[in-house]
Amino acid sequence: MKEISIKIAIADDHVLFRKGLSMLLGQIPGFEVVCDVNNGAELMEQLRQKDRPDVALLDIRMPEMNGFETASSLYETFPQIGVLALSTLDDELSVVKMIRNGARGYVLKNADTEELRRAITTIHKDGYFYNDMLSHSVMQQIVRHKDAAITEKLTEREINFLQHACSEMTYAEIARAMFVSPRTVDGYRDALFEKLDIKSRTGLVLFAIKNGIVAL
Repeated sequence: MKEISIKIAIADDHVLFRKGLSMLLGQIPGFEVVCDVNNGAELMEQLRQKDRPDVALLDIRMPEMNGFETASSLYETFPQIGVLALSTLDDELSVVKMIRNGARGYVLKNADTEELRRAITTIHKDGYFYNDMLSHSVMQQIVRHKDAAITEKLTEREINFLQHACSEMTYAEIARAMFVSPRTVDGYRDALFEKLDIKSRTGLVLFAIKNGIVAL
């Protein structure tokens, strides 16, 4: 019986690193690299044309569409694809932001092959990969309450809107601050009302405080 392979996509604008990683992963039994691209925009385009991978490896600093934006888009459009952040950034803010946007693990680029293999395999099984970068304590900062699954479904723009909504700004002022139209802001608000089953701005504020999106 043929061994079932884990299909992998790589998005990284460093060509030598990306190609080298593709060759390395291709030599691991059970792994198949089906796509390697320069940035998130190219990845999203490829996914609309080809068979979708099981796991996507994302750099963070990429042109056109960075890792944060790509993780969010993948979570919204192709939630069945497990996302693994693969970056040189080792700060907690980057880790938290990637996980909030849908990544299931965070590995530094200087990790050894075995750690990367375990990360991909674990994420493929619909789990989170815990290591020094993504410890249980960091996860507790991201997921503080039982409704964390709902919080993780929020996009970066929706979270940004939610933070503004906790201020005294009007919706028109929020639109100017976010450089979008008032109609777009209405869309963010209505989407949050539906996702969170909330009916008022006050309810949004209480949700944001409860889940650590804003601090008192």
